Amino acid sequence: MIELPTDLPADLAPLSWLLGVWEGTGVIEYTAGDHRYQGEFSHRVSFSHDGGPFLNYAATASFLGADGQDAPVPLVAETGFWRLSRPQTAADPGPALLPPTVSAPLRTVDDVETLRTPDGFPLEVSIAHSDGTLELYLGRISGPRIDIATDAVVRPADAKPYSAATRMYGLVEGHLLWAWDITALGEQLKSHASARLAKV
Repeated sequence: MIELPTDLPADLAPLSWLLGVWEGTGVIEYTAGDHRYQGEFSHRVSFSHDGGPFLNYAATASFLGADGQDAPVPLVAETGFWRLSRPQTAADPGPALLPPTVSAPLRTVDDVETLRTPDGFPLEVSIAHSDGTLELYLGRISGPRIDIATDAVVRPADAKPYSAATRMYGLVEGHLLWAWDITALGEQLKSHASARLAKV
């Protein structure tokens, strides 16, 4: 059973089912050139909020490998922000540390409802990887399903080739299921990892 907080900013209502810490395992299956990557990994994902109109996101993953592997191998750590996409106004802070220039009443559920389209609510997700890669995803959240695709990927000059990705998240029987497709290492967009996580 998922318990939803009642004190969230209105903009977080469509995302509220994500809140909490999720843990579990997944599988990697990806072929690039002559090399086949495969095995199991452990995964921990945290969604939290600090009162702003966004969710804080953090995730870690470690490769568990094949049978007989001595110890998990850290794969990546991610941190970022998830928010509904909406036009910024003079009542919003930014850019940088610039404060709002006007005050405005708190946004209501009715305000958020104006963002809904037939496909759901528009979503923006920004993620920074521990290897220096930065991703901006755009997509939709519709009930307990999220579909996002990269609008931009920025990576260090010496990073391995990686240029696009899609992610899908869904709440199924109380578990967070996700799948991550990537365009990397000279390959076209295709599946590379998926996982099933339980709330802890």
